[in-house]
Amino acid sequence: MNIHEYQAKQLLKKFGVAVPEGRLVEEGLQVGERALAAAEDLAKERKNSVWVVKAQIHAGGRGKAGGVKVCKDVAAVSKAAEEIMGKVLVTPQTGAHGKKVHKIWIEEGSAIARELYLGVVIDRAVSQVVMMASTEGGMEIEEVAEKHPEKIVKVAIDPTTGYMPFHGRRLASALGLTPEQTRDAVQFFGGIYKCFVESDCSLVEINPLIITQAGKMMALDAKFNFDDNGLYRRPNIVEMRDIQEENAQDVEASKYELAYIALDGNIGCLVNGAGLAMATMDIIKLHGGEPANFLDVGGGATKEKVAHAFKIILKDPSVKAILVNIFGGIMKCDVIAEGIIEAARELQLQVPLVVRLEGTNVERGKDLLAASGLKITPANGLTDAAKKVVAASQGKSV
Repeated sequence: MNIHEYQAKQLLKKFGVAVPEGRLVEEGLQVGERALAAAEDLAKERKNSVWVVKAQIHAGGRGKAGGVKVCKDVAAVSKAAEEIMGKVLVTPQTGAHGKKVHKIWIEEGSAIARELYLGVVIDRAVSQVVMMASTEGGMEIEEVAEKHPEKIVKVAIDPTTGYMPFHGRRLASALGLTPEQTRDAVQFFGGIYKCFVESDCSLVEINPLIITQAGKMMALDAKFNFDDNGLYRRPNIVEMRDIQEENAQDVEASKYELAYIALDGNIGCLVNGAGLAMATMDIIKLHGGEPANFLDVGGGATKEKVAHAFKIILKDPSVKAILVNIFGGIMKCDVIAEGIIEAARELQLQVPLVVRLEGTNVERGKDLLAASGLKITPANGLTDAAKKVVAASQGKSV
């Protein structure tokens, strides 16, 4: 799960991390007037004379796409807000379709002396939280890692001790901070670590992390990802979910506890088990096809769950064929077959359907499909299934 920049900053602020003050403006009537009022409110409270108007979407690269504007008077804030609100921003992270702006964040301007980078991730290689820092703030960290790996310092934090002051001093030294800035940085980094752990994050990225001309450290931008498996105990985080930013099929799938990710191909995939789903997509591509989605119905799916999975796949108009690939262990093949039949009849399935079943009650499942009277192409083995569904997606006879 992702959240917006303004939400990330509100969360950081609760953990004592310094962030610029701002005001949220959502889509609706009189956007310009509400933005003007927000800017005037900031100026009155913060005594600032520069504002930054930022589009709020779940994607990076907003500035290059025209989604971030620096304004030096309140009239410019109003104009910028009207220009950005409702605009479709196309960035490297949105894909060609882009994302429409439904919210903007109006923030006080910051006098920047230095731009740095700070990231917090879980490093599975060492089974620890790792804090990464670089002097190359404002750049994509992947680019820095490729061209200047020596400019990234990593500090692993043992979960039995948690964050300690020496961790912060090591990061501050790598960033070339002054003794006074280091004292602030130790507390600053500690707040970010505590936020990461206590919010069940999988990623926190502060880019840029700035040193102001007054020598203060501040998170000028913030990106958060959360571990979905921990959200059941974080209702305050769940409340931040913005379904407008998510694929409609993804939202629908989450209602039925289906793991679904939309892709750009035309072959719908319904599989049980994440590993088998990945292998299924790989072999489809190996034989010249393109998967339209990743969809894992899980090990204990019911026929109702399978029926819902079919409905989600078929909401994608680009789907030209569907491959069902089930290995019945905990899940029984006859239950899957019943779900397939129910969904195909209810939805009056028109696209070609290829089914590969193996495992518990497989013969019973195959008998149910054969007796259904539906146009279903059986497959023996994964390679056979992939070849048949790729041919069907291309309009060839199988």
